[in-house]
Amino acid sequence: MTATIINGKEIASQKKVEIAIEVQKLKELGITPGLAVILVGDNHASRTYVTNKEKTCRDLGMYSVLIELPEETSQEDLLAKIEELNGDPAIHGILVQLPLPKHISESKVIESISPLKDVDGFHPINIGRMMTGQDSFLPCTPFGIMVLLEATEISVAGKHVVVVGRSNIVGKPVGQLFLNQHATVTYCHSRTKDLQFHTSQADIIVAAVGIANFIKADHVKEGAVVIDVGINRNEAGKLCGDVAFDEVSKKAGYITPVPKGVGPMTITMLMYNTLKSAKNTLRF
Repeated sequence: MTATIINGKEIASQKKVEIAIEVQKLKELGITPGLAVILVGDNHASRTYVTNKEKTCRDLGMYSVLIELPEETSQEDLLAKIEELNGDPAIHGILVQLPLPKHISESKVIESISPLKDVDGFHPINIGRMMTGQDSFLPCTPFGIMVLLEATEISVAGKHVVVVGRSNIVGKPVGQLFLNQHATVTYCHSRTKDLQFHTSQADIIVAAVGIANFIKADHVKEGAVVIDVGINRNEAGKLCGDVAFDEVSKKAGYITPVPKGVGPMTITMLMYNTLKSAKNTLRF
């Protein structure tokens, strides 16, 4: 068997066209969706992500603001800037690029963002609403995974999903999204005994451990759907995922590549959430 490739870049492009159309409709009503991104310090990877987000905003006709703060910025000053953005009617989404300098509490920063502008989907109120199946801003990478499966017409109801990884950003929320769609979910992590026993039973595997080529062919049953969230560098410095693509793709039914798999969906769903926040203002 050779797996069908789930082309995240192609699906993301299709979704962006839909978003751009909706943005134009809103602009005709006098509302331009606005996203503010705060970057503290000069982390190279973070700067790359922020640049991509800015470009995508512009491409879709959205308003984008980048606020760059020095590494030594105090937590108090950062919280004050967030509070200012919370009250700015031109800003519909606020994103603070992680990681933050060690002297700043990520949890306090996330909780300071208005849940109505929390387009990253990390605020405890949005997480709680997601957990209870209510309308909320969904975390972008998990949301993107669900959209990929929907676009590929892969049903998840009744399927056994094994999530390898338990981060607050991907592992935990993606499992909940599958549960919300009536899947049976197993979480595995660094202390799970006999990982292969669990993954080899999965209809769908989500690999989000941050270890290059961690999931091998013997972890996967024939025909399974394999979603690779990892972004790593192998020993040769080449970009790769958490899944050993060459061997697993010969056994899986569907698989996401790295790059051009899950990655493009993350920024796309951030744009979707920002659009949704702007549309929500029509209710008030």
